[in-house]
Amino acid sequence: MKKKASLIICLLTLCCLLAAGCSKSSGKGKSSGGKINIMLTVSDGSDTFRANLADAAGKAAEEKGITLEVKDAKGSSETQMNQIKEAKDADVIICALCDAGTAQQMEALAGDKPIVFINSAPEEEYLQKDQYVYVGSDEAVAGELQAKYVLDQYASKDTLNIAIFKGESTHSATKGRTRANKAALEASGKTINYVYEDYADWSTDTAAKMFRQFLRTGQDVDAVICNNDSMAVGVVQAAEQEKLDLSKLPVLGVDATADGLDLIKKGKMACTIFQPAKGQGEEAVLAAQKLAAGESITSLSGAEKNGLYVWVPFEQVTSDNVTQY
Repeated sequence: MKKKASLIICLLTLCCLLAAGCSKSSGKGKSSGGKINIMLTVSDGSDTFRANLADAAGKAAEEKGITLEVKDAKGSSETQMNQIKEAKDADVIICALCDAGTAQQMEALAGDKPIVFINSAPEEEYLQKDQYVYVGSDEAVAGELQAKYVLDQYASKDTLNIAIFKGESTHSATKGRTRANKAALEASGKTINYVYEDYADWSTDTAAKMFRQFLRTGQDVDAVICNNDSMAVGVVQAAEQEKLDLSKLPVLGVDATADGLDLIKKGKMACTIFQPAKGQGEEAVLAAQKLAAGESITSLSGAEKNGLYVWVPFEQVTSDNVTQY
């Protein structure tokens, strides 16, 4: 009888130990007081917006007592893959993809770790409810708001000559904003001529060089739409060097960076679209906190019910409201 009782006690002890081990390895239960570790890999830390995004995430994490390690992939998908592979201590990964097409590889390298994608959205087929999610702003809205500004400025004109400066070819924002620009412009019923369209890769210097080359062709242009403010700044610099009247040539950007806002105040840039880096960084950390605790992101402000997206709205900024930013 004593042997039988001892055997039962041993079995019960073994079960308890196994249960404790399983609980520890599952990664859940962080909401009960466990320290959350997040690794943020940013595609290019030298880019103003993405640097602001990482800074906002860092501040949000600090306020919540979350450990956040930030790594800069410096535009290299290979580097980013290695960063994710080596993130062994992270409970959740926040990833601003270098190439939106590499999401599936990043997920495979992350193992069972959840990923919050930011800034560059993967195709929806690579998202998974409350496991692989996206936090950002709807790029189509940015493109639509830019086009709306141009159409309002040229309401009485039947034909428009438009130049478009695009970001990196692999970035979802480049595709989404440009596609929406064109769709809204062409839906107006006006004749739209795209007199220039090329990738300036978010770069001020590249955009300035390209715009100077375009001006040498002698073609007329009614508006210059840029996928971000850095490129818009480059276009403005080139236009000033060529003594163009910027009050008659609307130059538009996205992000509402300090440089972009300053040019709007000076009347040298017409419009930017405020993409809240602070809001995106904060929401990414909140989403990561939910996933670390095994909870759904659907309770977050701006979250879709499908558990795949958390949206942070864009806002149009012009000389009429620039002082608010």
